Amino acid sequence: MRYLPVALLSCALAACGGHSEETTLPASVSLADVELIPRELLFGNPERANVQISPDGRYLSWVAAVGGVLNVWVAPADDVGAGRPVTTDDGRGIRQYFWSYRPDTLLYLRDTGGDENFHVHALDVATGESRDLTPYPDVRGIVYGLSHLHPEAVLIGMNDRDARWHDLYRVDLASGERTLVERNTQQIGSYLTDADFRVRLAVRARPDGGQDVLQRDGRGGWVVREKVPFEDYLTTRYQGFTTDGALAYMLDSRGRNTVALYSVHLESSEKTLVFEDMRADVSNLLAHPRTGQVQAVASNYLREEWKVLDPSIAADLARLDEIGPGVASVTARTLDDSTWIVTYSAAETPAVYYRYDRSDSGGELTRLFPSRPALEGKPLVPQWPQEITARDGLTLVSYLTLPPHADPERDGQPNEPAPMVLYVHGGPWSRDHYGWDGTVQWLANRGYAVLSVNYRGSTGFGQEFGNRSNRERAG
Repeated sequence: MRYLPVALLSCALAACGGHSEETTLPASVSLADVELIPRELLFGNPERANVQISPDGRYLSWVAAVGGVLNVWVAPADDVGAGRPVTTDDGRGIRQYFWSYRPDTLLYLRDTGGDENFHVHALDVATGESRDLTPYPDVRGIVYGLSHLHPEAVLIGMNDRDARWHDLYRVDLASGERTLVERNTQQIGSYLTDADFRVRLAVRARPDGGQDVLQRDGRGGWVVREKVPFEDYLTTRYQGFTTDGALAYMLDSRGRNTVALYSVHLESSEKTLVFEDMRADVSNLLAHPRTGQVQAVASNYLREEWKVLDPSIAADLARLDEIGPGVASVTARTLDDSTWIVTYSAAETPAVYYRYDRSDSGGELTRLFPSRPALEGKPLVPQWPQEITARDGLTLVSYLTLPPHADPERDGQPNEPAPMVLYVHGGPWSRDHYGWDGTVQWLANRGYAVLSVNYRGSTGFGQEFGNRSNRERAG
């Protein structure tokens, strides 16, 4: 690795760059004065992760270790300290789970020995009874749909008939009985279902690498509704439906540079632009838990920024911005939308989880717990978004992290030179983001500045930027 002196880099800081409210270090601090953070604190599993709330608001849940293996924990919503593990995996661990709309029932995915044949299990947290909803050898289950309109059931794709293709079943959560919804004899890659468990669209790959979006032809078959070319298949897809089934939401990059959000009237095919950012692709959506209406949309240029579409949540999102200078995300909502689970993080702050109770007089935030409590108070450092101009004039969104001894004021301006590591992300279809990164913090804690560069070809900045690396990988 070639180390570059950070003093050579111009720190033209973006206005929305990382900032910390923590006390600055003395201006004369040296690297020897900086506390060495143990590697296991930076790279080990978080103490808690993937925090959710049940749709009825009765339970909080998260993933945490039991004997060194990740399992699902559940607590009464008003008593986090009473949390207990409700799964007993002692192998690879459980990372994927979600609440159903049936009272006391959550679903989790579990494979055997790392074979990636994930079975879907339903767990009654009140009785402790767990049922495999996909009890067939070598099957991989895909959860296609949960709905408050049908709380007793779940839609699951199973490939026990033909290992290549998943048939679609409606499965009763209490009994495990399955009912065939769609027999996949036409090489369907995935189905898109609405809240009423109707199959509205399907996606099928084409030999040229593109995809066809299919709709019913009225005679029991399918007809092509949309063609997605190869160059757009990673960035063009339907995202979901409103609960009434009238509208679909679609991310689309066809015929444009950055990925935009559209609403599509399914009967008339009328397509309306909802949001676009000419600098970066749409990165996230926030939809109402009961209606399915998209209420806010995010794009990520220097960092994730939200645009409110529904004024009824504008004050709520503004309240979340007050947590700190990092990024707050709504990760779960009760069905009545009275309570949200919020994840806040910054480059120098691993995820911290909050409960947010909405009210007409102003929402109340309750800090639940940090994901990595052992890192609180450690000398973690901020990250500074940069726009670097390449030799040919192309702007490269990048992120600079300075070691604490070189930037004791934490203002993004180094007081002295420090060796710099150019930290290049993998991919090829990937990008670096603003936020927590254990590797970056490890290097900074050991005295290195770190520059993370979204080189040409990185995703998230539009088609033109991504295509700049065509036929030039490793060139």
